[in-house]
Amino acid sequence: MSHLYSLGEVLIDFIPLQKGKALKDVTSFERAPGGAPANVAAAVAKFGGTATMITKLGEDAFGDFLIEKLSETGVSTDKILRTAEANTALAFVSLRDDGERDFSFYRKPSADLLLSEDEINRDWFTVGDILHFGSVDLVESPMKYAHVKAIEQANSKGSLISFDPNVRLPLWEDPENCRQTILAFIPKTHILKISDKELPFITNIHHQEEAIQSLFVGDVAVIILTKGADGADLYIQREKFQSKGYTVNVQDTTGAGDAFIGGFLYQLLERHVNQANLVEICATGHKEILEFANASGALTTTGKGAISSIPSKEEVLKLINKAI
Repeated sequence: MSHLYSLGEVLIDFIPLQKGKALKDVTSFERAPGGAPANVAAAVAKFGGTATMITKLGEDAFGDFLIEKLSETGVSTDKILRTAEANTALAFVSLRDDGERDFSFYRKPSADLLLSEDEINRDWFTVGDILHFGSVDLVESPMKYAHVKAIEQANSKGSLISFDPNVRLPLWEDPENCRQTILAFIPKTHILKISDKELPFITNIHHQEEAIQSLFVGDVAVIILTKGADGADLYIQREKFQSKGYTVNVQDTTGAGDAFIGGFLYQLLERHVNQANLVEICATGHKEILEFANASGALTTTGKGAISSIPSKEEVLKLINKAI
């Protein structure tokens, strides 16, 4: 199997011990490893794939904790650098009764934003690998340009590029800057995962099918539209494949979308995907690939936190078989 490289933030999610309270009213939290790219890497590793995290952490106890937890999950941490110039990022989360979240981030800047382009090595990537990233670390910083270089280098070596915008507007000074930055990176990617809630914001188009088609630009070959509990749709230009979600007891939606795309990318890696066969693999294997991704995301909502709640491959397959 080829390799997943996940680039971007790794942070501590402080999850509230009380649900249904505004963040200002929460009195106690428990820490959990998180950060969308890290969650994706952890999912691929938990399912049996090989995954590496590319980022920078502070020389602090939280950085030590994150490396320890990623290693326990099976994610390679040898490309995580450390710095004394900034601390590891923190995110405080409040949970509504339905499991949805509010965030407050502490990162001005955090260590991950200090990873620079000259710390990216072209020799890391090979044909059939996947480089995955999100938008949180695309704010103006050295890390933004590390993304540019990594994408260019991975693409030139025959790797696939996967992008989940994972919009977090509180991290941006201007929502329009966030939108334009995402639009600038979309053409550089082969696989785009986007939620139904993010779609109108990013495209500024409110007709769903028209909005999806507007995103087939540059290298984009596959688009996955996630719809929460209602499943996901897979688009290959004019072809559309639909899938249903799974009914579970939702506790915390943190990391559900990351587990979904992690499950999706794991399925591609298991099928020996590359730039030439991506569309064919998605077209012929869409049913099984989406079933696995949907079950991965659904089961992650049944626990607290992201990485700690990602299910095993066996648990995913059990849910799929139970639903048949």
